[in-house]
Amino acid sequence: MSHIKKLAGQTAIYGLSSIIGRLLNYILTPLLVRVFNPGEFGVNTEFYAYVSFFIILFTYGMETTYFRFFTTVQDTKKVFNTSLLSLILSSVLLSGLFIFFSPFISESIHYKNHPEYISWFAIILGLDAISIIPFAELRARNKPLLFAGIKLINIACNILLTLFFIVGCPYILSHEYLSFWQPFVHAVYNPSVGIGYIFIANLMSSAISILLLLPIILKIKWQFDLALWKEMMKYGMPMLIVGFAGMVNETMDRILLKFYLPLSPEKAMIQVGIYGACYKLSLIMTLFVQAFRMAAEPYFFSQSQHKDSKEMYALTMKYFVMVCSFIFLFVMVYMDVFKYFVGKEGSAFHQGLKVVPLLLLANLCLGVYYNLSIWYKISNKTGIGALIALGGAAITIVLNVALIPSYGFMGSAWATLICYAAMMLASYFLGAVYYPIAYPVSSLSAYFLLSICLYLLSQMYSHFTSNLTLQMIGNTIILLIFPLIVYIFEKPKKILP
Repeated sequence: MSHIKKLAGQTAIYGLSSIIGRLLNYILTPLLVRVFNPGEFGVNTEFYAYVSFFIILFTYGMETTYFRFFTTVQDTKKVFNTSLLSLILSSVLLSGLFIFFSPFISESIHYKNHPEYISWFAIILGLDAISIIPFAELRARNKPLLFAGIKLINIACNILLTLFFIVGCPYILSHEYLSFWQPFVHAVYNPSVGIGYIFIANLMSSAISILLLLPIILKIKWQFDLALWKEMMKYGMPMLIVGFAGMVNETMDRILLKFYLPLSPEKAMIQVGIYGACYKLSLIMTLFVQAFRMAAEPYFFSQSQHKDSKEMYALTMKYFVMVCSFIFLFVMVYMDVFKYFVGKEGSAFHQGLKVVPLLLLANLCLGVYYNLSIWYKISNKTGIGALIALGGAAITIVLNVALIPSYGFMGSAWATLICYAAMMLASYFLGAVYYPIAYPVSSLSAYFLLSICLYLLSQMYSHFTSNLTLQMIGNTIILLIFPLIVYIFEKPKKILP
């Protein structure tokens, strides 16, 4: 239990920065969907899909590789120097190439008039890639508070700059009593940039993160160990494939929607915007999975040599599924409240709400897959992990291409769920062969099915009353049934602290 409590504590701290950042972005969504129409919001959704994909190219599995070699190589400074130098050099090269070819790239994705978007994101990707190792160093050295502090500053800057450009500048220019500030605003603000100011705010906050990480970056010694780097690449290249495949699974649906919907480009972008906005309603699940992964990856590696490591992995999985099942139920029983984050009643964005339960379940499966994937990372069988990920990517592409023309973004949501469920099952059965862990499958399945049944019960209850207050009271009672049943079944086993 001490292992679990430590992991839970670190998950909470790492999650703090992610939760606050995503929550603030979440709160910004109602503002953005009112300032920008669905087509403009679709531009934001599409470009961040590209960014999520290309950050994998810029980091090429170095983060996980760093954790692995940090725990197996005695000279950790050598690991730090070699990995950070590798990322600095590759980021400068890749960012330069993207900037040089920005006119061609922007035209190929139908943004001929905005090559600056490509240049801005090339710089963002380079800065974020370089920051990977300093942030990994903080995680490996068990400094979650400093990690979270820098992340929170980055998030605050991003949000404040976005508000300044999107809301503050137009407001200042339209009010005479703020004329003192107008010369400054005219110098830094151009209304024609529009949605691009979200990207500029991101670029500026990424630069601020690098400045805050300079004390760690400047500890580098310009000593590149080629032999160590080759070993790291041998381990990390399959992780690059895993990362690429993972981003295909996570973001390709929003990219393919634009090209495979049987609609005009303008109407297709409206659908992309609707899907992207409603995707955010699965945010709570995504946040927990992300926070857990950030804490668990270095921690699992550090515990891998302990004799009770497999029991700890199994118990961790049980807690993880409990929490994720509760999150699924929480979001779904309060959907009549959450939906207002993507527009008022009757908003065009609300037509996408039906994707939310599928995306929540998909992210639950993804989280279980992350737990299961420890077997191929610890046993150095990252090649098998790459094959699983490639299989998932193939499922994502094939199903999206097949389903989008007929079912639109619902086809994308189903493709996401099927992909992550398939990867979860493949990792479980292969792990049972190469690194068997006695996961409590019956308990995991029971809690997952309990959340599904309670959700269906809440749906049935909602059909009997149209009063929102009564719906919320009834759904709250249904929600509380879940932790009550967990307490009843787990307390005798002394699993709950």
